[in-house]
Amino acid sequence: MEVDSPQKQSEAAINDKPKRPRMVIKKWSAVALWAWDMDTDVCAICRNNNMELCIECQADQGSKNADDCTLAWGTCNHAFHHHCITRWLKNRHTCPLDNRTWDIQKLGR
Repeated sequence: MEVDSPQKQSEAAINDKPKRPRMVIKKWSAVALWAWDMDTDVCAICRNNNMELCIECQADQGSKNADDCTLAWGTCNHAFHHHCITRWLKNRHTCPLDNRTWDIQKLGR
């Protein structure tokens, strides 16, 4: 029977010892910024298609409002008929979909 000498035991202990990693991640936080590239097709206020006239313009087709029925885009990237959002803003000053303060980004199609 062969007995290991103390020197062989210490070499084996050093080789079996797990190596420490060079770097340890103690905390990791992922941060992302995104926005919808939104092709809105329905006005959330009147429920009509955005390419059609709003309810107000459909009711009064002969008026000059029917020619001016455009979309209003907010900074939140939500779009509504300009007449619909104007009526909405008389009572509330927030976007109907996300309740953020309504700030107009652009008018037009």
